[in-house]
Amino acid sequence: MREWLAMLLRHRPKSFLKLILAGYLIVALPPFLALAYSALSIDRLANQSRDAVYQAEKIAHGSRILLDQAAAMEHSVRLSLILSDSSLLEGFDAAHEQFASVAEGLSELPLKEDQRLLLDRLISLESADYRKIGDARNSGLALDTVSFTPLIDAARSFMSRGDIPIEREVNAMQEMAGRARRIVIWQLLSLFPAATLLAFAFSWLVNRPIRQIDEAIRIIGQGELSKGIFVKGPDDLVHLGERLDWMRRRLLDLEEQKTRFLQNVSHELKTPLTSIREGADLLASGVVGQLNEKQMQVAKILHGNSVELQKRIEDLLDYSAIQSGASVFIKKEARLRQIVDDILQDHYLAIMSKSLQIDLACPEIFFECDEQKTRIIADNLLSNAVKFSPQGGKISIHAQRTGSSIVLEVADEGQGVDPIDRSRIFDAFYQGRKAPQSTGTGLGLSIAREYAKAQGGSLELLNSESGAHFRLTLPA
Repeated sequence: MREWLAMLLRHRPKSFLKLILAGYLIVALPPFLALAYSALSIDRLANQSRDAVYQAEKIAHGSRILLDQAAAMEHSVRLSLILSDSSLLEGFDAAHEQFASVAEGLSELPLKEDQRLLLDRLISLESADYRKIGDARNSGLALDTVSFTPLIDAARSFMSRGDIPIEREVNAMQEMAGRARRIVIWQLLSLFPAATLLAFAFSWLVNRPIRQIDEAIRIIGQGELSKGIFVKGPDDLVHLGERLDWMRRRLLDLEEQKTRFLQNVSHELKTPLTSIREGADLLASGVVGQLNEKQMQVAKILHGNSVELQKRIEDLLDYSAIQSGASVFIKKEARLRQIVDDILQDHYLAIMSKSLQIDLACPEIFFECDEQKTRIIADNLLSNAVKFSPQGGKISIHAQRTGSSIVLEVADEGQGVDPIDRSRIFDAFYQGRKAPQSTGTGLGLSIAREYAKAQGGSLELLNSESGAHFRLTLPA
């Protein structure tokens, strides 16, 4: 079957419609052949039956005529003897001619061997009786010396065997009908699996390019643009696959241009932003002179926004590094509790401003990881929890060692993630429907998940009755 499919693919139809039509015709071929064979068998059986009946009728009719003519010849001879009138022998001559004509016709039919021997004997007896009658008429001898009893007995015996061809042909027809019935039954039994197998084969041929196109669309939708797209099948679907691959290459070029643009812009912004942040630090610390209360508030606003802007630029740089494959991971032993405490300290002011409660359950766990990348993951999770928590809400931070893995879960009591957004919450630059305005670049969770995967772990969103519940799993 595999070689047959390979041959079919080499000589495939040029269009998808032609492939479907070819499949339909090939699948319909076995039933058509079965019906054609059945029709031919029935027609052959009918012709044989007609010929058999015709021949049997000719043999039976001829045997009756022979018997009648033999009796007629005997009757003419006896009548001539009784009435002493030789002119009555004209009926004998007429019966002889009829007998000879019918016997000649019967000899041309397909008789069995014993029937042919009876017919030859019957012709021989009749010829002998005819010669005896002729000799007696010519010599003036008495006609009563000729006995027709052997001829009549032979005619009766031949007539009794006239039904044998009918029985033989009937038996032959029954045998032929049984053979045709068995063949049709076997055809019907093999027809269903053959048609099913052909249907599956052509379904595979039809679905194969469709599955390849569907897989290509899935790859493009998931952003896996480095993998080429190849579609095998009818020419129109192959052409569609080539157009999809062209679109993939075009999107890959655009993605590379976007990554280079983000890298260049981020680097260009980082240097002046560093100067702005250092200047804000100097103003807020009073190094350049004491500030009044209003000036101090302006300096603190400037410092806070510069820190926020620097964080977003760092997110862009991290994302660019991930996309270009330039991100380097250095593993060393780290304390999970220390990482969590440091992040909580960084968000202390935001936590206090919202009067949030922190439910912390994190034992001392030592494990090997890239501490900086792990800190970024945990910081993104906690910053989102603080950002989306309501006033006076609670944030749960639970960590534990499970087998050969470290599990860190962060949950808040905010609005949670909309069901429509769950499948895209980790996409780059994507912000959910429930996100407030100006919440960031939409890169935090995407970067966190990539960092977790790069270290052999995972980051997932769990189902929760209220709020958002994230679980980070890293190898211990």
